[in-house]
Amino acid sequence: MAQEKALPITIRGITKTYGEVFALDDVDLDIESGEFLTLLGPSGSGKTTLLMVLAGFTRPDSGGVSFGDQEVIRMPPHKRDVGMVFQNYALFPHMNVAANIGFPLKLRGMPKDEVRSEVEDALTVVQLEGYGDRGVEQLSGGQKQRVALARAIVFKPRILLMDEPLSALDKKLRERMQIELRHLHEQLGMTTVYVTHDQREALTMSDRIAVINDGRLMQLDKPRAIYDRPANPFVANFIGESTLLPVAEVNGTVTFDGIPIKLAEGDQGIGRLLMLRPERLVFMPEGDSAQFNRFNGTVTEVVYQGESFLVYVRLAGGEEVAVRSVSQHRSLEAAPSIGDEISLGLHRDETVLVSEA
Repeated sequence: MAQEKALPITIRGITKTYGEVFALDDVDLDIESGEFLTLLGPSGSGKTTLLMVLAGFTRPDSGGVSFGDQEVIRMPPHKRDVGMVFQNYALFPHMNVAANIGFPLKLRGMPKDEVRSEVEDALTVVQLEGYGDRGVEQLSGGQKQRVALARAIVFKPRILLMDEPLSALDKKLRERMQIELRHLHEQLGMTTVYVTHDQREALTMSDRIAVINDGRLMQLDKPRAIYDRPANPFVANFIGESTLLPVAEVNGTVTFDGIPIKLAEGDQGIGRLLMLRPERLVFMPEGDSAQFNRFNGTVTEVVYQGESFLVYVRLAGGEEVAVRSVSQHRSLEAAPSIGDEISLGLHRDETVLVSEA
């Protein structure tokens, strides 16, 4: 499928209220041409509302949206020329696969022979060659998702919008489709805005992630930066698992429970919350290591999770933290027991302070 040049998206001051509730609160966002950007947040955060504003199905109270150089905020959905994949796929049950995919082309008045050719191309792109004559009711969930995607891209839009398209699939299929969608994006190159509440899905698929909560943009960055350097407690707690411990500064030195905290070289210690992620903590052997921060506590729970086990530890000050260890390296029998006194270590290079704001 030949693809026209993708378009950048510019969002400025978008606000949408429902009564006294702000679904979107003065959102500014620049989406680069050809990038895969994910809007990530919990239910009710405003991510789907923002997607519907881009699609033209929701009119904001104020603000502007441009696709390339064209302002589209007053443009109806059918003139925005964007592909849309809905959460429930929205396929027509009375049409077969080919008719579903060809519907946008039929609306545009394309000749039947050209429609047939474009539909075959789209089926090839989503790896459903030979499925054109099948009824929608004959398809699996994954196949329906592919048909919905083919319908969204068949007219070669320069912008593709997707509203949690994988949420109805089982875990194994969903993970496989994440990789396939990512490869498809690389193949087609269209600007893609993807909505999900699944943190792992966002980390897997995105060029950048826009974390949204209470209608506001919390952080915009590449997946690794979002995970490793969250901008605030909400992002730290929403992306992965973490425990945030309050720290103090004494004579220019960051301390926790009166003990100096070792930071990575060049880190000035901006932030007053120490982030502990379970997979970054290790069980410390006897003796100190110059490269690790040490935390002593008592084991309160041990949970076996198949590929790993999770050990909960209560620190001296009453805070509870968790450490994850991969099962292939330690059997459950070798794990600490409830009531054991234990030391956990966090390497200075993985010691991150998060802003309280």
